[in-house]
Amino acid sequence: MKWDIESKKKIRKIKDILDYLISDRKIELDPPEPKCPFKISPRATTRIKKAVKNNEKIVVYGDYDADGICATAILWEALYKLTKNVTPFIPSREKEGYGLSIDGIDSAIAQTTRPHDSCDRPITLIITVDNGIVAHEAVDYARGKSIDVIIVDHHQKPKKLPKAYAIVHTDKLCAAAIAHFLAQSFAITHSSLELATIATITDLIPLSGINRAIVKHGLKSLNESNRPGIKALAEVAGIKNIGVYEIGYLIGPRLNAAGRIDSALTALRLLCTNSPQKAREYAEILNATNKERQELTEQQTLRATSYVPQAEKIIVVEHEEYHQGVIGLIAGKLVERYYLPAIVISKGEEVSKASARSIAGFNIIEAIRSCSELLINAGGHPMAAGFSLKTGEIANFKLQISKYAAKKITDDLLEKELKIDLEIPLDLITYGLFRQLQQLAPFGIGNPEPVFASTGTIQSIRTVGADNKHLKLAINGLDAIYFNGGNLVGQLKIGQKISLAYYLSLDTFNGNQKVQLKVKDVKI
Repeated sequence: MKWDIESKKKIRKIKDILDYLISDRKIELDPPEPKCPFKISPRATTRIKKAVKNNEKIVVYGDYDADGICATAILWEALYKLTKNVTPFIPSREKEGYGLSIDGIDSAIAQTTRPHDSCDRPITLIITVDNGIVAHEAVDYARGKSIDVIIVDHHQKPKKLPKAYAIVHTDKLCAAAIAHFLAQSFAITHSSLELATIATITDLIPLSGINRAIVKHGLKSLNESNRPGIKALAEVAGIKNIGVYEIGYLIGPRLNAAGRIDSALTALRLLCTNSPQKAREYAEILNATNKERQELTEQQTLRATSYVPQAEKIIVVEHEEYHQGVIGLIAGKLVERYYLPAIVISKGEEVSKASARSIAGFNIIEAIRSCSELLINAGGHPMAAGFSLKTGEIANFKLQISKYAAKKITDDLLEKELKIDLEIPLDLITYGLFRQLQQLAPFGIGNPEPVFASTGTIQSIRTVGADNKHLKLAINGLDAIYFNGGNLVGQLKIGQKISLAYYLSLDTFNGNQKVQLKVKDVKI
């Protein structure tokens, strides 16, 4: 792995960091929480208020991932305080598929129709969250049924927008954060920052500017939350304090698991219930579902690696046994292993569903849309996307996208690079330095923890963890832990000089607070 020490190129200057903190502080000081950073369509707000006033039947049409589930919960809760004539709807991944669809609209109508009730009103307003920006056919279908559609989405816009009643869109926020600000436009006292925070982190939104402010406020709200579902999920996941890591690796996967291999409604009910007993039941279900999801992902990733083509600049694998709910996770695992963009296709008899993940510098949704004549639909972001196509077109798609990738992906893009902020002597590492660096928190995508490089002398060596997978070192009087670095133990010896790339963390084992180095790479 190549080390890119930014300080040598004077990219990250002290002034840049101070400017970053000052601009962020202005956002944070907007009381009592961050203000909406984009213009919300007055047409959307007016239509929602009209629907509430006239007691119209409203459907909040969500998505089955953590962002879509949180966004659905936010808007449903805000509307339910104003009218009881609102229903949340999350499509089934296998039955209706992703996003606003004709099948989904029909299912929502069926779900909200009370049999033998001659006074029952039809749906007159659908508000999509985390989907809809490419749903031309479905929006037209809804309009044909006299249903207005308000689209609330953050996915990449197509050249031509659907003919919705109103569109609330920005690609700078996750869908739940957009829903949070939209809810405040018609329900002044409504606040749902804790759910917007979960979604911002799980949807990998860069933590800078307004998103960093949302997460900073939201983490405080999460740890003080009386929401039974949050408490129950934290308990089953063994979480004492909720931070970025806990959301990304413990809470998010459990919320996502429901929509991957079961029903996302379980996760929605968990977030919205006021009953601690029900919350515990839902949390236990999500915990068990997540374990099942982990096993399924591991098995099918193993299968996928045996089909990875050689000498290609993009991985495209397909199989009828790939579960639609985990193909995105499999694609992510393939990217980690091979450092190539990856597309995994779940083959159906007539129609196949696919999910894609990318590497830095290669816009995967643009790549997929370059094959648009072969696709039924496609949507997503530069780093992750999903699409469907006729099964008979898979061979043509693989050929076309491989040619596209061969032209666009250079050898430079395929070389992993570790960005290092500063090269420093180890004697500068103190608890005081650690505390100062925390002013830059919360850390995550778009605001990574500062990475340092140092050279020192090994004083002790041992392996720790299951199967001795991890490496524990003492170097110049400091403890260092290198997760999954246990295989290096045979190459190291006491008294040897090595260079480490690392970030700082706080080891609180046995109640003691001690700064340690979390190693990202080693050069012997």
